[in-house]
Amino acid sequence: MTRPARFLKPIPTQVKDPDLVEKRRRQIAEAAMDLFVQKGFHPTTTREIARQAGISIGLLYEYVRSKEDVLYLVCQAIHAEMEESLEAALGRGRSGREVLVNAVASFFEVCDRMQDAILLIYQESSSLERASLRVVLENDARITAIFEGILGQGLKDGTLKLPKPASASLMAHDIIVLGHMWTFRRWFLKKNLTLKEYTRAQTAFLLNGLAGKQTKGAKK
Repeated sequence: MTRPARFLKPIPTQVKDPDLVEKRRRQIAEAAMDLFVQKGFHPTTTREIARQAGISIGLLYEYVRSKEDVLYLVCQAIHAEMEESLEAALGRGRSGREVLVNAVASFFEVCDRMQDAILLIYQESSSLERASLRVVLENDARITAIFEGILGQGLKDGTLKLPKPASASLMAHDIIVLGHMWTFRRWFLKKNLTLKEYTRAQTAFLLNGLAGKQTKGAKK
């Protein structure tokens, strides 16, 4: 299955060793994510981020230009973990339907594990520079496209059906929203459902919609 390439925006750095840049930026992003979740983006200072990361403020500015760059790195790290989880699921299953069931479960698991981080993206991404925000949105669209590709595989091998092939794009967005709903509505959902129960119910809902049937009111 062909997937879109990862979108990246270069951040200027004074350090020439790319491996060291990647290591330090990952260290900075992990420290910042904890602080942004606890305090919020705006109240957190770069000095606090440096302290949490175990480096000096001067060293931090050798790897990023601003706190907005740090937020961008955090968003990149969140999307990378989601994508890695989905890619691992792509090899589990012989048919599009089996791959979809496994991918939905993996995505919901990562949404549960990273629920605070997902909320952070929704709450704070408007603070990014326009170019950074565009890349973050493109990365989100790329993750959605993975599900669209899985749906296309199922349509091709006949294990999934849709009223119209174009519906695959809408269904892919539905899956993303259902994963995020576990994050946004957790205050209520977790009173009555475990993650496994929620995943089972939503997967059944999705597969019912992929049976190729339309309700009377939906026909055009």
